[in-house]
Amino acid sequence: MSRIKTDICVIGGGSGGLSVAAGAVQMGARVVLIEGHKMGGDCLNYGCVPSKALLAQAKKVVARGAEPSKDDFKAAMAHVKATIAAIEPHDSVERFEGLGVQVIKGFARFTSAREVEVEGQTITARRFVIATGSRAAVPPIPGLGDVSYMTNETLFDQTDRPGHLLILGAGPIGMEMAQAHRRLGARVTVIDAASALSRENPDAAAVVLDRLRREGVEIIEGAQVESVAGHPGAVEVQVKGGTIFTGTDLLVAVGRVPNLEKLELEKAGIQYDRAGVKVDARLRSSNRRVHAIGDAAGQGQFTHLAGYHAGVVIRSMLFSLPAKARHDHIPRVTYTDPELAQIGLSETDARKTYGAGVEVHRIGFDQIDRAQAEGRTDGFLTLIAARGRPVGVTIVGAQAGELIAPYAVAMANNLKLSAIAGTVLPYPTLAEIGKRAAGAYFSPKLFDNLNVKRVVRLVQKWLP
Repeated sequence: MSRIKTDICVIGGGSGGLSVAAGAVQMGARVVLIEGHKMGGDCLNYGCVPSKALLAQAKKVVARGAEPSKDDFKAAMAHVKATIAAIEPHDSVERFEGLGVQVIKGFARFTSAREVEVEGQTITARRFVIATGSRAAVPPIPGLGDVSYMTNETLFDQTDRPGHLLILGAGPIGMEMAQAHRRLGARVTVIDAASALSRENPDAAAVVLDRLRREGVEIIEGAQVESVAGHPGAVEVQVKGGTIFTGTDLLVAVGRVPNLEKLELEKAGIQYDRAGVKVDARLRSSNRRVHAIGDAAGQGQFTHLAGYHAGVVIRSMLFSLPAKARHDHIPRVTYTDPELAQIGLSETDARKTYGAGVEVHRIGFDQIDRAQAEGRTDGFLTLIAARGRPVGVTIVGAQAGELIAPYAVAMANNLKLSAIAGTVLPYPTLAEIGKRAAGAYFSPKLFDNLNVKRVVRLVQKWLP
């Protein structure tokens, strides 16, 4: 068995692991990267990239105005494959070896606090980074193991359009794929034991759900699935109360679980639970030589969060800086049409934190000239402010995922609302909605303030 000594060993070649490997090696560290499956991880191959590519093609079909055909579905899936292929070189073994990273294909397992074994090789490292990501959770529903079903890992292998797609789970993945398939001509029924988009602001979620229902997506809420039965082309889902939903295909989208079981973490003294590796604010595990980032760290399942975590552990490992991860400034987006974006606290949590000093301002898209010009007036922005700063923002409407960006900048850098209110934006743009909300915070302080009016009258009296 050969032995390798290195500074940093990264386990997992998804977005977070690749960011650590690329950053560390270019700063002079020796890096070994271990990937057991596909470079680029879930995001490139089964998640963010293919799902957004499919949504984009479905949106084009809607814009065309014609009835979607089976060929449209085939073309959309071909676009998904082409999009992945276009991005793959950036995440490839060849690129990272070109940077100086030693890439090993295989599944790593810890053999001690400072060593892992993979493909007959033992790697000893000063620091390890667990970046193994997550996979679709498959619930223990009676009969599910006896029928053919899809998860996000197999969904994009389709070439033939489903006749009637049943989706278990009304979270972001379920709702995005429901809309995409409906717009491409499939019948779609979404079933959830709770409420659809339950993590989001209820008013904002209602705007999205109303659009999907108007487009023909059937959304069944508060329905606990009791069993699944059937065969290829005919799947039955029975919910509590006896109602049976029948479709041709089944997608399971009820959440995700971290990929940890092959690592033998116990041998390295690493504590973990169902959510992921237990880490401190510096993303260190109970074995201080081992960090965990992204989905494996159990603190959120977003590609951009994994990238942020990568920056935190690089500062810690390479420069011995006491870098700590914070999560109050991490945005999230559901890429339905309209989109739903959120950052920071809800109004309830903000009032618990800041008390009576919290202000809430809501601006509708119908107040924005560009939205009127484009006929995209559904939706709103809600700003939650405290002490002159944004502490929470919800946007539902056209391009909400883009419009959240100024507030992500403000909250990451502790900027005041005056920075947004004082920004000059081109007219007309949808981005005006963010500035309008910041302006709404200051308006009563200026226009309804008797002291301000007295000062103005005094100045006007003495002006020449």
